[in-house]
Amino acid sequence: MATEATDATGGGLVFHPMDQFIIKPMFGDGDIGLFTITNSAFWMILAIIVIVALMVVGTRSRAIVPTRSQSVAELAYGFVYKMIEDVTGKDAVVYFPYIMTLFMFIVTANFLGLIPTSFTTTSHFAVTIILALAVFLTVTILGFVKNGAGFLGLFWVSSAPLPLRPVLAIIELISYFVRPVSHSIRLAGNVMAGHAVIKVFAGFAAIWTIAPVSVLAIAAMYGLEILVAFIQAYVFTILTCVYLKDALHPHH
Repeated sequence: MATEATDATGGGLVFHPMDQFIIKPMFGDGDIGLFTITNSAFWMILAIIVIVALMVVGTRSRAIVPTRSQSVAELAYGFVYKMIEDVTGKDAVVYFPYIMTLFMFIVTANFLGLIPTSFTTTSHFAVTIILALAVFLTVTILGFVKNGAGFLGLFWVSSAPLPLRPVLAIIELISYFVRPVSHSIRLAGNVMAGHAVIKVFAGFAAIWTIAPVSVLAIAAMYGLEILVAFIQAYVFTILTCVYLKDALHPHH
């Protein structure tokens, strides 16, 4: 995260909390072309490298007494596996690789974004909407493949009184198609908001009279952002499990 504050011509401070989210070429200046490596692309690639290093290289020499990397990898594996079993059911374990990949990418990108001068890819709606649309299309296609026309039972609330069912069906249908939007905005919005607040506090740290308070506020917000980085990855993943459960068992 960028944490600079620049002096204004009038002697005050100008804060640009949103500058840290600008996508630009990683190396050099100029326009962004089709094959330009941007800061966003660089940090996404780095997230993939970190995941491979942890989950593949770090567990290559498996031992009864695990190394730190093996312990972290096994903890992440068990955490996501248990989540799928508890939320979606044992029949959904076959989709574990996809859900595990989602969780690891989001949580790694979130934590990498907490490194000073880094770029938080999950703060961009363009990134999170792709992840959310991938989930939406996957569960929708899977729902029809597994249940055929019976998947439409997801929108028909059979437990409700008959006159209310058509109205509820419309509401359920609208809420279903809103899922990718809410799924993606929740992640991007929470990550962006926290980073922007830290940026503002960092700018105020340049004013010596309030610098101690500002530094304490930054430390508190940074601690909160560490928690948010994990929680938002967890929320995105558990919602994916809920949507997957709807695709496998669509009837109310």
